[in-house]
Amino acid sequence: MEARAYLKYARISPRKVQIVLDLIRNKPVDVAMAILKHTPKAASESLQKLLKSAIANAGNNHDMDVSKLYVSQCFVSPGPILKRIRPRAQGRAFQILKRTSHVTMVLKEQE
Repeated sequence: MEARAYLKYARISPRKVQIVLDLIRNKPVDVAMAILKHTPKAASESLQKLLKSAIANAGNNHDMDVSKLYVSQCFVSPGPILKRIRPRAQGRAFQILKRTSHVTMVLKEQE
């Protein structure tokens, strides 16, 4: 039995999210929540909300014991890229890529 939660179209680069996800993979949910709370990264706040959502899904939808949950899988994949133009010297244009992310978090119960 597993509980999933998704965060789609997050306006942060997948590289930045991956760094924080590596910290919480295969950790119990209370330890993962503490890590996210005390990690000074931009992705931490949105991943904390995602973890709370996954815990709520496990408790309400799947009748799982919340105290035995751990983060079994968490991964990020790139979403659509917003392309913007910045003017540069001598009439040139410079392209800015605003990357987005799709994050998936899977929680399982420990045996």
